[in-house]
Amino acid sequence: MSSEIALQAIDLVKYFPTGSSGILGRPTDLVQAVDGVSFTLAAGKTLGIVGESGCGKSTLARLVTRLIDPSSGSVILDGVDITTLSGKSLREMRLKLQMIFQDPYSSLNPRHSIGQIIGDPMRIQGIVTKGNEKAEVQDLMQRVGLNPEHYNRYPHEFSGGQRQRIGIARALSLRPSVIVADEPVSALDVSIQAQILNLLENLQKDLGLSFVFIAHDLSVVRHIADQVAVMYLGKIVEIGDSATVYSNPSHPYTKALLSAVPVANPAIRHSDKRIRLVGDVPSPIDPPSGCRFRTRCWLATDLCATEEPPLARDDSGRAVACHFPLTSPVSVGNGAV
Repeated sequence: MSSEIALQAIDLVKYFPTGSSGILGRPTDLVQAVDGVSFTLAAGKTLGIVGESGCGKSTLARLVTRLIDPSSGSVILDGVDITTLSGKSLREMRLKLQMIFQDPYSSLNPRHSIGQIIGDPMRIQGIVTKGNEKAEVQDLMQRVGLNPEHYNRYPHEFSGGQRQRIGIARALSLRPSVIVADEPVSALDVSIQAQILNLLENLQKDLGLSFVFIAHDLSVVRHIADQVAVMYLGKIVEIGDSATVYSNPSHPYTKALLSAVPVANPAIRHSDKRIRLVGDVPSPIDPPSGCRFRTRCWLATDLCATEEPPLARDDSGRAVACHFPLTSPVSVGNGAV
């Protein structure tokens, strides 16, 4: 792994108020969407972030890109805490950090042509001279697999996969070093997903990009990520090298997620035991005490209810937030398999 750090998140927290009361309008309840998330992204590498819907993945993406402000914590890009930036400094930061959005339909302005959608960021930031914008846009279109002759077409004239290529070209237009991709293939057909993933990998090799790749599909993340972080109810419960996490998960939640991944080989599928979690995901307004996963964990004990497990690293460099990681001999507690 490269020793150079492309992006670092330190104790990121984001709480959303759900209501207010009193003369001062103080919040009555807070949704703990992201609660103390930290990670380090190495230059030229991909960090995959996985978890169930509602675990805070997309909120984390918007915190990292400063589309929303954190309640506390820091995001370090090129040695600068971007959570403190505003005005011109914040706009200049956008040159280094861009985002690919999940929905290739709603993320493109239907009233703008493709030339405008890809070219406007370059024009606004002043990185292209007048008269050269069209050539730059068409070069980007060709790089992402679009026909440059379609420069004047509008989003409704393209398929979902082509629209996502437009979104990728828009993200590349400012020549960033880091791209946050928020479930960029979840709305696409499986065959198109493979094409987009291959495109992102090729762009990474050619341009030296670093990716934060967010998805709920573990198979997709396994294909593209060097490191994987597993989120549950606003926290990272396991993070480590992709091969290690997938072949030998240490947190019970990671194990349960992987057991639900479809396997093409019938022999393997029948030999593996599916772990079925009991109960529903707790509310982020009032998460459980101690370990947030304990209410659904088959290894949970009284210790899990009273003490929150720290995200501790083992000898391999993987970090796990569990009092009884699966590498330890533990008897079954109050859950169900």
